[in-house]
Amino acid sequence: MSLVCRVIPCLDVAAGRVVKGVNFQNLRDMGDPVELAREYFRQGADEITFLDVTATVDERATTYDVVRRTAEEVFIPLTVGGGVRSTDDVARLLAVGADKIGVNSAAIARPALLDEIADRFGAQVLVLSLDVKRVSAERSDRVPSGFVVTTHGGRTETELDALAWAREAIERGAGELLVNSIDADGTKQGFDLELVALMRELSSVPVIASGGAGSAEDFGPAIHAGANAVLAASVFHSGQLTVGDVKAAMVADGIAVREVGS
Repeated sequence: MSLVCRVIPCLDVAAGRVVKGVNFQNLRDMGDPVELAREYFRQGADEITFLDVTATVDERATTYDVVRRTAEEVFIPLTVGGGVRSTDDVARLLAVGADKIGVNSAAIARPALLDEIADRFGAQVLVLSLDVKRVSAERSDRVPSGFVVTTHGGRTETELDALAWAREAIERGAGELLVNSIDADGTKQGFDLELVALMRELSSVPVIASGGAGSAEDFGPAIHAGANAVLAASVFHSGQLTVGDVKAAMVADGIAVREVGS
């Protein structure tokens, strides 16, 4: 576990606007991404993550513009994911201000993409984004861990065991795992601590827990389960919690964080 644990607001962006739903369904508008990122920076966020949840060709230019405008005003690391299919896509996003790049579906389709990104830019740039779902009992024989990798916002299940895929991605050069529980996403019932613990056990790189935060007290248990960082969206976008609220609760839980304003 890293000495200082990170708090990361996540901006799911579609057509230049932040959106949020439950289990990736019924997305609703939550605001302007640059304004929200600026506010989270002011609150003491350690990083910002942008996920382009539609990632069509028509909206890719919008994503570049959002990242560029954010990088001009927000001086913490920016991770950008969604629609990254080649090292040239990575180069373009880094050129407009991204610091790290999240890769998901394209790496599932062609795992060698992970090697190519890590070889060209270094493992510190490459974040494997996993949308993970618990499998039904009838599929447990084919997915030993009980967790399967999904695509299309959790709507399409692959044949990949989530733990085996995470292990392979690390071997191919992933420098960080962003582990999102589709089952918990947007429910505000807390992180999937079993999933976090299993990922921590196998991972030699930092693990970011995502999906399910509903109160300031939900974040500490994810760190104790093995996460190096915690990521959330709706509790921040709705104004229910600030980054400072979360960090205060983590400190009360005995977790070291970067002080707001430091």
